[in-house]
Amino acid sequence: MAYERLREEIIGARFESGQRLHIQQLCERYGIGLSPMREALNRLSRDGLVSQADRRGFRVTPLSEIHLAELTRTRIWINELALRQSIANGDVAWEEQVVLAYHRLSRLPRFVEGSGSAEYNPHWEKAHRAFHAALIAACGSHWLQDFCEQLFDAADCYRHLSRVSSVQRKELRQDEHKLMMDAALARDTEKAVELIRRHVVKTADLVRDRLAALAKKDIN
Repeated sequence: MAYERLREEIIGARFESGQRLHIQQLCERYGIGLSPMREALNRLSRDGLVSQADRRGFRVTPLSEIHLAELTRTRIWINELALRQSIANGDVAWEEQVVLAYHRLSRLPRFVEGSGSAEYNPHWEKAHRAFHAALIAACGSHWLQDFCEQLFDAADCYRHLSRVSSVQRKELRQDEHKLMMDAALARDTEKAVELIRRHVVKTADLVRDRLAALAKKDIN
């Protein structure tokens, strides 16, 4: 429970990039003891969401353009491998799973409006993750699926930076997920791989603009 709650809040940008994580304060925040909280922080450190410095405790892994570029490249490589294998191995049950995951995603609004800003709809977030997981579900490797999930978590930390931008919301309205589903079901591997590459790169570009804006704001 400690791991899941802290993971959700880090991914959702409830903590600032690089923020120090005081164990005692976290225990009080979640009503959880020291031992499970330390274990949760160690797990999140292995996931890359938390950084641990010798004798200086834990902090949220700092977000940067360099780290984003490395993460984006790795996501493209790993997702391509997983998607190629999934399309090659997928049966009718896999196809049905992909269609159902897309159907659930398409019925949900991406954002919840309120108080002059926009927050990602948590139900959409869950369906979005499930759709991407469904695409690679037939890859034949739980290790590969778990690694894709870990990279998805890391990417979400960046993606949530841009959730208040109306311009970005407009750009993201194109139904890229349907295009990916159609290509995968048609067994058009090259097209599916290219679509997911563009999807990952497009999101990274939007986030990079947000990081630049935040850096400029800090300088001013």
